[in-house]
Amino acid sequence: STSSQRQSSGINAEYGMATKAQKKQKVEDTDVEMKESDAPKPQAEIDALTIEDIKDHISIIEKSVVNKEPRFVLRVLRQLASTRKRLNDALLNQLIKAYISDTYEFKGNLLGYFPCADSKDEKPHARSVLTEIYIHLLGLVSLLDNNRINDSIPCAQELISRVMSVNKPTMHSLGARCFFYYSRAFEMAGRLHEARTLLHGRLRTSTLRHDTEGQAMLLNLLLRNYIHYNLYEQAEKLISKTTFPENANNNESARYLFYLGKIKATQLDYSEAFKNLNQAIRKAPQNAAIGFKQAATKLLVVVQLLLGEVPERHIFRDQHLREPLQPYLQLTQAVLAGDLAKFSSALEKYSDKFMKAGTLTLINRLRHNVIKTGIKSVALSYSRISLSDVAEKLQLDSPEDAEYIIAKAIHDGVIEATIDHEKGYMQSNDSANVYGTNEPLKAYHERIRFCLDIHNHSIKAMRFPPKSYNDNLEDAQKQREREQQDLEYAKEIAEEEDDGML
Repeated sequence: STSSQRQSSGINAEYGMATKAQKKQKVEDTDVEMKESDAPKPQAEIDALTIEDIKDHISIIEKSVVNKEPRFVLRVLRQLASTRKRLNDALLNQLIKAYISDTYEFKGNLLGYFPCADSKDEKPHARSVLTEIYIHLLGLVSLLDNNRINDSIPCAQELISRVMSVNKPTMHSLGARCFFYYSRAFEMAGRLHEARTLLHGRLRTSTLRHDTEGQAMLLNLLLRNYIHYNLYEQAEKLISKTTFPENANNNESARYLFYLGKIKATQLDYSEAFKNLNQAIRKAPQNAAIGFKQAATKLLVVVQLLLGEVPERHIFRDQHLREPLQPYLQLTQAVLAGDLAKFSSALEKYSDKFMKAGTLTLINRLRHNVIKTGIKSVALSYSRISLSDVAEKLQLDSPEDAEYIIAKAIHDGVIEATIDHEKGYMQSNDSANVYGTNEPLKAYHERIRFCLDIHNHSIKAMRFPPKSYNDNLEDAQKQREREQQDLEYAKEIAEEEDDGML
């Protein structure tokens, strides 16, 4: 029995060693497979997969043309962000030869933008105009991504001349995207003002044709054009004479609200700017458009400070906003403390970033808010204080400046105090109970209005079936009556058959 136990233990030991060896071999095989899967694919394979994807896109566009359904084109445009990363000259040369007919007047120019020595001449497939414009758009996007500005301008002009010759509902979404990249080409070339006249004319045409996508896109492009050159008065006139389409997609609505907020903030209408910027951030995609949300949040923080409010702390802790909002956090801390030296230091340190973000003009207006906050803290701390001490604490040039600023703060209702000009001091009044004023009423009013705005926007965003859908539905009472009549009719037929059998 002892020998059998030793034999079995030896077998188990050998089996255990074999099992460990097998596991080790499996782990090694798995590592090799993972390394092979992680290996980069050859360019020829990537191009083949890209061509297959673009073929699928073209089939969807052709389906949209046949069925006259514009929504199919939107499905293709959503894939443009991933498709543009895989484009190259050889691939585009092949697509142009395969899917753009010889009658397309700009085919030769397109082939000149994307030369390829190894390409073969192919007989182009018979396709619709939308397919040719889509391939042309891919070429323009590739030129912009590769920073070929000199070629992108004529390519964009040729594309737009072809787009403007087509008047089909299925063309609206694709045409709007073409105008976006047309304006982008001129912006990258530093000639954005040259595109303004054509955009104005096309906006008028899109309005007459009830082209919702085109109206929203062109209106945003014109506002961007005016803001780029600081022409805020012209932008305000454009907004007053046009109406943004209510059923535009959320991305264009977010852009419009952002531009509107920027214009209102520049024109000192901070309440309206704050509301528009909040709505723009809410309408923006939640998991994308990080750059847009950063720009909108920067402007929102500055506008909120100009309103005398404190931005919420969680804004500065967001993963994607923490680093870009670091200069604005220092500004907020300076405004809350009423520290003019800290504010000036932050402004001098980050002036280049503020100028690049387009918020420097608004931030310069915050200096008065910093001083008002300082005066407020001084008024709460001292029942009586000389004007020279106020000027020293707030780092002002003279007591006369302090007197002027205190008088302005009293007039605006920031503090409750009196100034003795002859003796040169400020006398603070006893602070009143805030619940005895209209401040709680105003706060509740703002919150209720905010909730009602969210409700109204949610209702507008809902989609319902067409009215004709209800015509085909029966209510429960009619359905029961019809079923009862069918049962009675069936019984009568059965009785008649029974009578006939008898």
